[in-house]
Amino acid sequence: MTAQPARAAEPNLFGLAAHLTERLGGSAVSRRPLDLHAMAHDASHYLLTPELLVRPTSTEQVAEVLAACDTAGAPVTFRSGGTSLSGQAVTDAVLVDTRRHFGGVEVLDGGARVRVQPGVTVRAVNARLAPHKRKLGPDPASEGACTIGGVVANNSSGMHCGTEFNTYATLESMVLVLPTGTTIDSAAPDAEAELAAREPALVAGLLRLRQRVLDNPESVATIRRLFAMKNTMGYGINALVDFDFPLDMLVHLMIGSEGTLGFVASATFRTLPVHPDISTGLLVFDSVAAATGSIPALVAAGTGTAELLDAASLRVSQQDPACPAQIAALSVVDHAAVLVEWQGSTGEELETAVASATPTLEDLPLSTALELTSDASARAGLWRVRKGLFSAVAGARPAGTNALLEDVVVGVDVLGQTCIALTELFAAHSYEESVIFGHARDGNLHFMLNERFDDPASLRRYEAFTDDMVDLVLGNGGSLKAEHGTGRIMAPFVRRQYGDELYDVMWELKRLVDPRGLLNPGAVLSDDPTSYLRDLKPNPRVEEEVDRCVECGYCEPVCPSKDLTLTPRQRIVVRRDIQTARAAGDLALAESLERDYDYDGTMTCAVDGMCQTACPVLIDTGDLTRRLRRESQSRVADRAWALAARSWGAIAPLGGVALTVAKLLPSGLPVGATRAVRAVASHDQVPAYDAQLPRGGTSRPAFDPQAPAAVLFSACIGEMFGPEPGAAEHAHGSGATGALVDLCVQAGVPLRTPEGLGGLCCGTPWKSKGLTSGYEVMADRVVPALREATDGGRLPIVVEASSCTEGLVTMVEARAPELRVMDAIEFVHDTVLPRLSVTRSAQSVVVHPTCSTERAGTSAALIELARAVSDDVVVPVAWGCCAFAGDRGLLHPELTASATAAEAAEAAQAAADRPGDTAYVSCNRTCEIGMTRATGQPYRHVLELLADATR
Repeated sequence: MTAQPARAAEPNLFGLAAHLTERLGGSAVSRRPLDLHAMAHDASHYLLTPELLVRPTSTEQVAEVLAACDTAGAPVTFRSGGTSLSGQAVTDAVLVDTRRHFGGVEVLDGGARVRVQPGVTVRAVNARLAPHKRKLGPDPASEGACTIGGVVANNSSGMHCGTEFNTYATLESMVLVLPTGTTIDSAAPDAEAELAAREPALVAGLLRLRQRVLDNPESVATIRRLFAMKNTMGYGINALVDFDFPLDMLVHLMIGSEGTLGFVASATFRTLPVHPDISTGLLVFDSVAAATGSIPALVAAGTGTAELLDAASLRVSQQDPACPAQIAALSVVDHAAVLVEWQGSTGEELETAVASATPTLEDLPLSTALELTSDASARAGLWRVRKGLFSAVAGARPAGTNALLEDVVVGVDVLGQTCIALTELFAAHSYEESVIFGHARDGNLHFMLNERFDDPASLRRYEAFTDDMVDLVLGNGGSLKAEHGTGRIMAPFVRRQYGDELYDVMWELKRLVDPRGLLNPGAVLSDDPTSYLRDLKPNPRVEEEVDRCVECGYCEPVCPSKDLTLTPRQRIVVRRDIQTARAAGDLALAESLERDYDYDGTMTCAVDGMCQTACPVLIDTGDLTRRLRRESQSRVADRAWALAARSWGAIAPLGGVALTVAKLLPSGLPVGATRAVRAVASHDQVPAYDAQLPRGGTSRPAFDPQAPAAVLFSACIGEMFGPEPGAAEHAHGSGATGALVDLCVQAGVPLRTPEGLGGLCCGTPWKSKGLTSGYEVMADRVVPALREATDGGRLPIVVEASSCTEGLVTMVEARAPELRVMDAIEFVHDTVLPRLSVTRSAQSVVVHPTCSTERAGTSAALIELARAVSDDVVVPVAWGCCAFAGDRGLLHPELTASATAAEAAEAAQAAADRPGDTAYVSCNRTCEIGMTRATGQPYRHVLELLADATR
């Protein structure tokens, strides 16, 4: 058995925590159970709870952490996005979070290169490259959540990049930190000499290992064969063959090493051009053999992708109401399909490519007629089929099971027979509803299955299936890991894939770089043949709103509380761990987690629903939070808010009156007063006043013209919060309501208001707090008033605050589906703007979309209204929910400050880069207040800007 690096027996983590707290500061180090359990879970089916969580803020601090862990003999694991599926981001020792403070992106050479820190997602990097018409080579399907740290650590690839444009092929240089704390910037002119001077034993060892490999023709042949295909199994020892110099070898060995050799503090990539013209099609065949047999011809015909879907995948896709007609009409027996795509930098180039491929396509044995489309909506529908498989299978899995998404790779010549054999293995081991799909162009198959790990019989089944699957893939000359990384799940099988000699080379490499074996032990290499069966994650049923969660972490980048308290994934897993602790009798842990969850999980959740937009199984964690808030409300509070709903016409204006009075007082008085009350009362009940808040608004207008075109349901937040100081008054009132009415008058679009509008509300203040009685009271008043005002649904209802639009949609959907609710930005864009004469402005415009417009699909209308006024419209790449969330930003201003920090910095830079004036717009009054607080710039409703331009 290969000798593994020596490990310290029992590290002194208490002493290590004290040392790191002194060196890094208390906010960087935590042993609080809530923090440890929140960070314990990743997207894999493994679970280890760290003893210590560290959040360094710089490369220098990471070096200090590694040096301290080396001294203490403490194992350390790095975590950024936590989307890894193979267990490489979990530990029971020291976990280093490299997402929160490592978010730098620097576009170089007009987009030809980009330098990125590990905490940035692939999607965010591509968004910054988009103005230069460039993108990263790696294109994993998890681009919205996976970070560059994981992309480098796993040598990620994806649907289009193959092996030509993966991380290994496109990475130019990196800043790396070795276990000793040595930091090397490989792009520095003297980097090779510095490495030799600071790590002479490492340099000598790399040269020795390279020679050992080159002296063994069998080793070279094995490396050439396995790395000619997608292969992330074990270490990337192809670097020992591909490069002559130790620094180049080390840099490329770090790629795919899963944090077991060091930390990559930043990576510089060569980028690829974006081809704007695309034609996509789904080719349906009678069998998987026919489908896979077509791949060589399709590759020769220039397809940019060839995504395989087996018969089970097609049947799952048919359950989606939005399934394309081509699949919905198919009577699936043994069919399979291949999603293909051709791209061009111009329309003419695309036409030439498709024309060239057409003879090949016409010769294929297709089951349905050939259809290629460049229509964006049709293309999105086809990709929905491919990308929706994970959610369809994972979301429907039986309660208590884990969804396993695995990947293997074989030669294209044996792809068909491998698919058939995998299907037979599913049947032999009684895995129902399993699907096979993947990147057929590369011979890369993904398959999904559901398994219980709390049942001994199921665990034995999983072990038997894994043994058979390993035999199948290796017997067909493939690799057990194509792009998801070795992790813990395949570490015991590295020897079987590479043989004893290369396996020993890998262990020698590990001992050379990490002699004490402290970096991510258990990942990549393991001499224990059953280690992949340990530390498996339980999946208890906890709350019906979130039991479908597969802990993938897709929700985290869009969550406004991610850098302050918890993310949606973390809210869910902490609730699961509370349940697990109670079941195990660990009441002290359960009570500790519940106590801290109140603030971290409930109070600071913006219930903005953005998590649902990113979740593959469509979970809105806000539903859980609303229920928890509802259960925590006293009967007295519920009755009081129900009374408020009945008297809303009198109560709603009081907030505006209070703000107006506060503006007349010296600013210190209201600020001090609310601060004093919050010192003794719950911060979740008493809002904080500050001098940046505007004065109160004006009463909502009432109209009843002869032939109305729409019904105006103006929002009560316009009554409570007036416009920004200095904003122009409109002929028909102030703020967004006055601007909307002015625009409609100019366009000849008359508006009606419902009877008793002053006492009506969309219900969001009650719903977000879990105040059921008051919500029902308000709904019982609003719906009849709107039925009457809209002539039974004949007229659309227009709302000028996007969050209120969403709230009203939710209210009427179940009670009066005949009513149509529109956001004012959409109504003005479609109906009013074409009738207006707009004077274009020379000023630039910075736009803040809202969570409501994003969920409703109206962000494009918001941006187009800004473009109607200005040629220079900027939407910050880092925009996200401002977390003001009605009154949440008043109750917990720290939440809004954290949520808006990145966007505010980008907005400031955008204004600094442009001469002249800059206007700042959004489409929801509380969001505008939140962004004004964050940036110090006056955010107004986009309709106010448009009204100014039509005077």
